[in-house]
Amino acid sequence: MPRYDFRCRACGSTFEVSRPMSDSDAPAACPEGHDDTVKLLSTVAMTGGAAAPRPSGGGGGCCGGGCCSS
Repeated sequence: MPRYDFRCRACGSTFEVSRPMSDSDAPAACPEGHDDTVKLLSTVAMTGGAAAPRPSGGGGGCCGGGCCSS
């Protein structure tokens, strides 16, 4: 489930909320109970899951496959 960062305008705290993408624009109260919050723009973080496949030893691409000649 995606996480969204919010900042409270009343107390200045920054906090995270996990919710479905369909609720990404819904308002969120800060942990102190204030309702005047704003969703922050954040970078995408990928956690867990499988790593990208590593290229095998030979072939593929110009500099790895032999299409370049000296």
